[in-house]
Amino acid sequence: MQTGTLISLALYFIAMIGIGLWAWKRSTDTSEGYLLAGRNLHPAVAALSAGASDMSGWLLLGLPGALYAAGLVEAWIGIGLFVGALVNWVVVAPRLRRQTEDLGNALTIPEFLANRFPDKAVALRVVSALIVVVFFAVYTAAGLVGGGLLFETSFAGILPDWGMSDYMWGIWITALVVLAYTMVGGFLAVSLTDFVQGCIMVVALVLMPLVVMFGAGGEGGGSLADVPVEGFLSLTQGLTLLGFISAVTWGLGYFGQPHIIVRFMAIDTVEKVRTARNIGMTWMGVALIGSIGIGIAGRAYVERNGIVVDNPETIFIVLANLLFHPLITGFLLAALLAAIMSTISSQLLVASSSLTEDFYKLFLRKDAGERESVNVGRICVALVALAAIWVASDPESQVLGLVSNAWAGFGAAFGPLIILSLVWDKMTGSGAVAGLVVGAGTVAAWIALGWNSQLPGLDGGLYEIVPGFIAAWLAIVLVSKATYSAPEARAA
Repeated sequence: MQTGTLISLALYFIAMIGIGLWAWKRSTDTSEGYLLAGRNLHPAVAALSAGASDMSGWLLLGLPGALYAAGLVEAWIGIGLFVGALVNWVVVAPRLRRQTEDLGNALTIPEFLANRFPDKAVALRVVSALIVVVFFAVYTAAGLVGGGLLFETSFAGILPDWGMSDYMWGIWITALVVLAYTMVGGFLAVSLTDFVQGCIMVVALVLMPLVVMFGAGGEGGGSLADVPVEGFLSLTQGLTLLGFISAVTWGLGYFGQPHIIVRFMAIDTVEKVRTARNIGMTWMGVALIGSIGIGIAGRAYVERNGIVVDNPETIFIVLANLLFHPLITGFLLAALLAAIMSTISSQLLVASSSLTEDFYKLFLRKDAGERESVNVGRICVALVALAAIWVASDPESQVLGLVSNAWAGFGAAFGPLIILSLVWDKMTGSGAVAGLVVGAGTVAAWIALGWNSQLPGLDGGLYEIVPGFIAAWLAIVLVSKATYSAPEARAA
């Protein structure tokens, strides 16, 4: 069985590397080509790339696991994310696409902020780039942990020893494949592989719950009546006000995720943003419903057949191994890897672009040519990946638990800053710096004091993005009003 599964995964890896080689020949001669695909992405590619790079393994591991363990009440997290993504497409996407090009053809979020507020250009580029690189190193490590756990769970004992555990094999295989197409093909390769991976993910998310409920074979199928948990299908059972707020406010994080909003900058024209939004939101809606269905239907199947699942977050892997032919199992595991790898590649490229554009070219080589900049970008991708591998090498480091903190950190630091910089003419550079520092600092302090919600799950304290987002918004508004004197240079 494992041989057939490995064949499917090998074909998937070869396809991803092949896309990287194809992209290498088309858009890696200039920084704009390597970092933004020449601002020429098709709306469908941009939409699915944004969705796939956003969802990560959370869509096939975290959310189904939460639904499996606690019931439909956990769906509020998905509902909050859907609403946040929609508002992000409506408010941020068209404005960011237009203004990043109008304001000096900015290739990164830190560069856009520097061009928008030239009086605080250096401070904004340095502070925002530091936040991007540090958080994404940890975020990338979390994805690699997911790859390591997948190989450890599915291929225990069949991979060569060579002094490495199955877990470390998973980390290195995942990292090397991502590095191969990201370093070679840049943003175009990342976006095209995201598109393919997004298609694979949504097929798996639709297929799995349907097979569990209707195709498992007569008495072996699942019935929701088999779930012995009271209120399992209730959206309100055990829900508190604090839990509700903590769940739905995950959507606030979208406005400040550099690896997501950078897709808006690469769509070929502003007029096509609406088309991309419609495609992206349709994909996201179907994917979230499928993810919820896996958790609910998986619990029903397990209860009916007396199967023991030690870790709820492995329900997707357990069902894939139990119900499908090995070649199909390989496809489903490829969907999980697609979710993980699409996010890792996006994060590596954004972190690399910040190191290249906001450190190397700003402080070390201001006159660096296009070819030099592209090559430095490739080196930076490798360096960030190596740092992430080092962090992920300890499976007990609980890196995955930091994903919610990183999401909150980005959302609070960049979310209010991006929104207000796009819609408020009286915002100042001092206000922008204050928002960055206060947003990230509030999230860090909230976590350090133990006041944060222990998500996934609706118990515990208040999710740290809420105080961080509010504090950053207030800091920007108050400091901008105190320092505003005359209109700053800005595109209409």
